[in-house]
Formats: sequence, structure tokens, C-alpha cells
Amino acid sequence: MSNGIKLVLALGLVGFIAACAQQEEEVVYVEPEPISMEPVYTGKYK
Repeated sequence: MSNGIKLVLALGLVGFIAACAQQEEEVVYVEPEPISMEPVYTGKYK
């Protein structure tokens, strides 16, 4: 085989392996919302 055909086959094989490789799952971190204090009812006449 000529070198050109070998090169095309090698690049195709590398591309095939890369496409079929197991993809690592992306980890998504969700930051919890800050806990707010409830308003305290003091009444109109304290």
C-alpha cells in the first residue's frame, strides 16, 4: 500500500477510537441558596 493510504487509514482509526471512547460525565455543582431569616413580626405597638 502507498503511504497516503496508510496515513488515511491510520487517521481514520484514531478518529474512530476517539469517537467511541467512553465520555467522562461532566460534574455539575449546584450551590445552595443562602438561607434567609424569616421576618419577625414585632407588631405596630411594641
